[in-house]
Amino acid sequence: MATLLLFFLSWVHVTLASDSLLSPKGVNYEVAALMAVKREMRDALGVMEGWDLNSVDPCTWNMVGCSVEGFVISLEMASMQLSGTLSPSIGNLSHLRTMLLQNNELSGPIPAEIGTLSELQTLDLSGNQLGGGIPASLGLLTHLSYLKLSRNKLSGQIPRLVANLTGLSYLDLSFNNLSGPKPKILAKDYRVAGNNFLCTSSAAEICNNTLSPVNETAPSQDGGNHRRWVLSITIGISCTFVVSVMLLVCWVHWYRSHLLFTSYVQQDYEFNIGHLKRFSYRELQNATSNFSPKNILGHGGFGVVYKGCLPNKTLVAVKRLRDPNYTGEVQFQTEVEMIGLAVHRNLLRLYGFCMTPDERLLVYPYMPNGSVADRLRETCREKPSLDWNRRIRIALGTSRGLLYLHEQCNPKIIHRDVKAANILLDEGFEAVVGDFGLAKLLDRRDSHVTTAVRGTIGHIAPEYLSTGQSSEKTDVFGFGILLLELITGQKALDAGNGQVQKGMILDWVRTLHEEKRLEVLVDRDLKGCFDAQELERAVELALQCTQPHPNLRPKMSEVLKVLEGLVGQSASEDAQAGPTVCEPRPFSFSRHCSEVHEESSFIIEAMELSGPR
Repeated sequence: MATLLLFFLSWVHVTLASDSLLSPKGVNYEVAALMAVKREMRDALGVMEGWDLNSVDPCTWNMVGCSVEGFVISLEMASMQLSGTLSPSIGNLSHLRTMLLQNNELSGPIPAEIGTLSELQTLDLSGNQLGGGIPASLGLLTHLSYLKLSRNKLSGQIPRLVANLTGLSYLDLSFNNLSGPKPKILAKDYRVAGNNFLCTSSAAEICNNTLSPVNETAPSQDGGNHRRWVLSITIGISCTFVVSVMLLVCWVHWYRSHLLFTSYVQQDYEFNIGHLKRFSYRELQNATSNFSPKNILGHGGFGVVYKGCLPNKTLVAVKRLRDPNYTGEVQFQTEVEMIGLAVHRNLLRLYGFCMTPDERLLVYPYMPNGSVADRLRETCREKPSLDWNRRIRIALGTSRGLLYLHEQCNPKIIHRDVKAANILLDEGFEAVVGDFGLAKLLDRRDSHVTTAVRGTIGHIAPEYLSTGQSSEKTDVFGFGILLLELITGQKALDAGNGQVQKGMILDWVRTLHEEKRLEVLVDRDLKGCFDAQELERAVELALQCTQPHPNLRPKMSEVLKVLEGLVGQSASEDAQAGPTVCEPRPFSFSRHCSEVHEESSFIIEAMELSGPR
């Protein structure tokens, strides 16, 4: 019973408090005051769109805080891009304790009605464009402990009532246009710096004399004005001269540095081991014959690759990135330097880069044997095909490069687009992983979760394609598909030696593995030049790498051990049995070598995911 009585009395108290806020017409006084504040302001961000005149409870409005009784006690509207003026109606929020309007664009005077907010404790109007004088009524706020009016356009003298507030813990009036003598301020901590016309002398008479003209005869006044005019002109000319000299010195310094840099990039064409070279745009323009279409090696998802020749006769591949405005200068250089530090015999070395306001270019060594995709699906059959041992060694080199990226780089790099077109072949057909840095360079994220799925259909791990979740096991999946491409000579799509159209190579291989007909899937160019046991182990490894769940896939270190075993077994068998003689591949006169440039490691196949989705 006592509990019910206390609840009833509390309800009556709150109800009476709420009723006390209503006018005879039923309008909440505080709602009316807040709506007046809204009308006088321009709300660029629409932060006050939820304020409604027909509401009887402003406590649910954005930036408005209320007490348990339902009174508005705080307005926290800092850094909201508000402009306009501050309405005097704000003085009707009689229970207001905190008002934060700093870092907006408010102008006009500070309403004197704020001095009626007897419960106000914190007032911050700094960082606006408020003008006029500081209202003396602020000195009536006996509960005020924090007052900050800095970085405005306030003028006039500091009111003595404000200076005499003994309860102030902090007062900041700095960087305004305040003038006159500075009174004794009783606040525990205060700031008045940046008021050039404020006199800090202890003698008020001296301040008044320096700020006010002496009442003398007219000729004396004219003489003083003339002297001041001459002094102003002299100071102006001196300042102009000093600024001009400083600008001239800065320009000379910049021009000299520019000449030294230009001389350096024109004369130094040697690459420093362990360092990246910053090329000029003109260097790469000349090297590629002004990015001639005849020098195009391939088109990638992130740019076009050109064959180039530097003045020292070094052949390079120049990748011209698309959408160069994806990052700033510092971020681009940092990422490029990070890629340049990833040095391994099975990773494509980055020679250097070029950066202009409109261009981002990467410079790599030229790979004369193209990519694995070139060799597996080349249109010109005069070049020798890849035999079985060479294909296994390519898989071995690729696994070594990926293992380095996953476990020896700091931070580690996830490739996210492992496929035959991104595995390059040097002069000795050693596998070199390319494009390994572009995943981080062009898709910078703090985590491995991203909505921008990059890669090629058929090579993308299921968890990455469906959720955007990538990890080292994403690369393991891509490696498994690559291994199947090496075995079958087929693309990830359109697999089956023409028997299955638009099928997934993985589904096709799984079917043949279950039927124990692995000889069917071997590339026809090998023509029996392979070991059946090695084929079975290689297919089983590829199927393990392409398990649907990432936790079921092996690590690259485990993959490497299996491949090293295969290569070691092949070497011992070759030593015992002697060289294997295979039929040479017949030359087909139906395929002609044309002047069309070969597909390169940077070519992205037809099902390329070109961007975020």
